Amino acid sequence: MTPTTRIACALAACLALGHAALAADAASPAADAAAPKKAKAPKKKAAKPSKEVLDQVVAQKLVQLPPASDEQFEAARRAHIGRYVCEFGQTIVLDGNDTNPGYLNLRYKSQVWILKPVLSSTGALRLEDVKGQALLLQIAFKSMLLNTKTGQRIVDQCVHEVQKAAEEAAKNSPPPPALIN
Repeated sequence: MTPTTRIACALAACLALGHAALAADAASPAADAAAPKKAKAPKKKAAKPSKEVLDQVVAQKLVQLPPASDEQFEAARRAHIGRYVCEFGQTIVLDGNDTNPGYLNLRYKSQVWILKPVLSSTGALRLEDVKGQALLLQIAFKSMLLNTKTGQRIVDQCVHEVQKAAEEAAKNSPPPPALIN
């Protein structure tokens, strides 16, 4: 048998199987229509869990965080707490975590992250998500929220009122003297 003949035989077999499958599918609705319908059992409503059960579930989902270090408390004091206005009219809100002192909560749309503040050698404040999903970078005149998994910005150009005031002060102050004339 030549290769061309083999291909032709394979195609013929595929076509025959395809027609047989179509015929079986076409006959299937007729058989289904002739069969008597079974009555559906009414769905049972799920019982609402008690408050104790809900509290246990919430406690299991909470992350056990290590106590904050002195450096972490210092970094948390430098974070700008409050509302940030971001690009395209979006907002983020940064506030203290009542359960874990030294940690901060960040809200953006319907998402909430628990952040650990970390000082960097560059002067930027890194607020790292304890689950490793997000990072809020706070620099002198703006902040940005990054997705650490994809390396993309979630939202940018976020400005707190303290950052806005610092930018205005920098614009209004005279430039520093040049070292070289």
